[in-house]
Order: sequence, then structure tokens, then C-alpha cells
Amino acid sequence: MSNVGLIIEERAADLGNFLVGRLLPFKQKRAVGPFVFIDHMGPAHLKDYQNLDVGSHPHIGLSTLTYLFEGSIQHKDSLGNNLEIKPGAVNWMTGGRGVVHSERTPEYLRATDKSLHGLQIWIALPKHLEEIEPNFTHIEADELPTWSEDGVDFKLIAGEYKGFKSPVPVYSPLYYIEIKTTKDVKLNLGDGLYGESALYILEGEVKDEGEIYGPKQLLVAKNPSLCTLEIKAHSTLYLFGGDAFPEERFIYWNFVSSLKERIEQAKEDWINHRFPSVPGDDDHVPMPDYTKKK
Repeated sequence: MSNVGLIIEERAADLGNFLVGRLLPFKQKRAVGPFVFIDHMGPAHLKDYQNLDVGSHPHIGLSTLTYLFEGSIQHKDSLGNNLEIKPGAVNWMTGGRGVVHSERTPEYLRATDKSLHGLQIWIALPKHLEEIEPNFTHIEADELPTWSEDGVDFKLIAGEYKGFKSPVPVYSPLYYIEIKTTKDVKLNLGDGLYGESALYILEGEVKDEGEIYGPKQLLVAKNPSLCTLEIKAHSTLYLFGGDAFPEERFIYWNFVSSLKERIEQAKEDWINHRFPSVPGDDDHVPMPDYTKKK
């Protein structure tokens, strides 16, 4: 019997000047463990007059994880950080009680053709840590644990798995793993998994009990300890999950909280300019009104 409990297809979402493929949240599955939001950016091929420009916007109650396959993003935040994220590195920003950041094409690439491809992920904070001081960590690609097993290359981007531990400072038990194959393999991924688990197919093919799954599909497992799959050569997969929280998480725009009242307060604070500003980037993104019909 198949261990795939739910199949989620990417859905197009418009970020203003950039289209993404949204995976989470989904109507039938709002979160997988502490992972509450996942966008697949690109692959986008931008002309010399096209750039990523996500102006200053706020976050509360979560950590954001940016992981690029291709391209570059300049990150600036209200903590004073100003750095470029490149493929394979990790930007980990914890919003806590409130942080503001912007994401743009770096200045030296703005007048050239360029590409952008990666994943944007939000991970909710445990209830007792939702209001911690915001902080930021940048982890270079060569700092992440990597290993190989019988034609399969693993990279532990965040959390813990099979005795390996990522330097990304997570706040609850979780795992986020990159898996790349050089040949056809039958792989047992369940050893070391717990909580809720899902597998995103970036490229390639996965077979489970005769069913074949392909790119841009997210497979949510019924039981994380039973993840044995046939994986085609030259596949790239992302396995993630962890312990779910006992309380529901609410999301409005960029705000995540276990309390609806806290989100209402954050909305008021952003409208009334009570969040900290981003040095050198005062392009204040207005909060959308989702009650208005398009």
C-alpha cells in the first residue's frame, strides 16, 4: 500500500513582479510539521531590465529560510544585515516579535540578463518563542553537512538527520534535506524521520507502489518512518518535516502566530509604521487587503 497520503501540485502565485509556484499552505494541508509556507521561485530568466524587487516588508512569529539553486538575492533587514545570498547557502532570519527585510537583485546584476531559482520557506516558532528577539544567520554552502550513499548525494540544509546536524539554528525538532541521485535507486528515507514528513520533487521521477510522480509535486507521507521509494537517476528531491505544534498557526500576509489577536496587532503596527525600518531601503510595501475582490 502506498505511503503517499496527499499529492500537492504547485499553484501559481503572483508576488507583484515575480511569479512563484506555491506548495504550502494548501487547503487540505496547512502545514507539514513546523513548515507553514513554501514557495518555489522560478526558474526565471530575467532580462537586463527585469529584476527581483521585494521591498521592505515585515514578519512575526516565524523563521524564514531562503535557499537558491541559481542566481543571487541581496538581503537587507532592520537588524542592519546587508548581504548577498548565492546558490547553496542559507539565509535564516527569525522574525520573533518583529523584523523587516527586503529582497532584491544585487546592484551589479541589475543591468544584465540573469536567472533566479530557489525555495522560500517559512517555519513557525514554538508558542513560547513566538515573541523572541529577531535575529539573522547566514550559513555558507560549504558549512552544511553532506554525504553520499550508493549513488545518492545528501545535503542536510536544516535540522538533524541520521546523526548529522546542520549549523542552521532551528527552534524545534525538524529536518530539511536535499537528495540528488546519479543512478536509479530504491531508497529507504524513513530511518531517522519523525513527526510529519513530505517530499518535494524538483526534477526527476519517484515511484511508490507502482504510482509515478514527477516535478513540481509535493508528496505528503502517511507515516514518515515508511518512506521507501524508487527514485530515477538525475532526480533532485527535498525531504522535510518534523514535529507539529499542538496549537494551530494562523497566517495573514507575512504574519504567523498562534493567536489571531497578535496578527491583528501586527497589521495595525505595520499600517501605522511601528515596525523598525531597513537601513538604506525605505520602499515600504503596503499591506494587502484580502477582503477586496479582484
